[in-house]
Amino acid sequence: MKTKVGHGPTRRSHGHARSGTDLSPVPSPLGPGTPLDGSTYAPSKGRQHRASVEAFNPAEFLANAGLGRTIVNLNKKQVLFSQGQPADAIFYLQKGRIKVTVVATNGKEATIALVGQGDFVGEDCIASTHPQRIATAAAIVDCTLLMIHKDEMVRVLHDEHAFSDVFVLFLLARNARIQSDLVDHLFNSSEKRLARTLLLLAQFGKNGIPETVIPKISQETLAEMVGTTRSRVSFFMNRFRKLGFIHYNSGVNLQVHSSLLNIVLHD
Repeated sequence: MKTKVGHGPTRRSHGHARSGTDLSPVPSPLGPGTPLDGSTYAPSKGRQHRASVEAFNPAEFLANAGLGRTIVNLNKKQVLFSQGQPADAIFYLQKGRIKVTVVATNGKEATIALVGQGDFVGEDCIASTHPQRIATAAAIVDCTLLMIHKDEMVRVLHDEHAFSDVFVLFLLARNARIQSDLVDHLFNSSEKRLARTLLLLAQFGKNGIPETVIPKISQETLAEMVGTTRSRVSFFMNRFRKLGFIHYNSGVNLQVHSSLLNIVLHD
């Protein structure tokens, strides 16, 4: 059978002849837009810029040391920073738990927060223009943190929108927590406040699986957070234990059960 050939040039690919008047490219078996030799087209500058923006990963940034970032390890009871020191860095807690306290002019100390894994501490150096630390942070257990210098933190917040979203969400959650603490202190009994504090320590209500087993915290620290006396904390902790809401594991760790929510939700 004869094949008619046009007057134009004839293209051949894989041994098959195509009409010279049909100058459309031969479909590639590797997919549309891919040359037959398997090579790839060089991306434009705009595509390269978009790729560089998409390449930033907040989780990787907070997990590794780098320019303006240093991994810090703390032993139990070791101080991270003290009230009155220059506020020149922010810390991201990778592992462990940090207690944040303030000391009044009369020497009275109060625990204002317990920071857990995945939270920032010392964020006041970024969120405000205060040049000095307004609180003291110390490790309750062995901790691993990422120290981010203030200048580097400001740069990343400005340049990387994905990271600024993470930080803004943290600040909003921290603000909501402070408001909830205020309402809790104003309207709830000391028993409910203690139950809520234990649930927060176990991270009930946060994304992910709750840490039902938490490092044992002294009753003095719990009394400072709840705003009551140590004797009242001791009384309620014994009551929670007898009711099966909490359990002391080998005297080292404290196990919090979800049933403790009944104390908070009970009118």
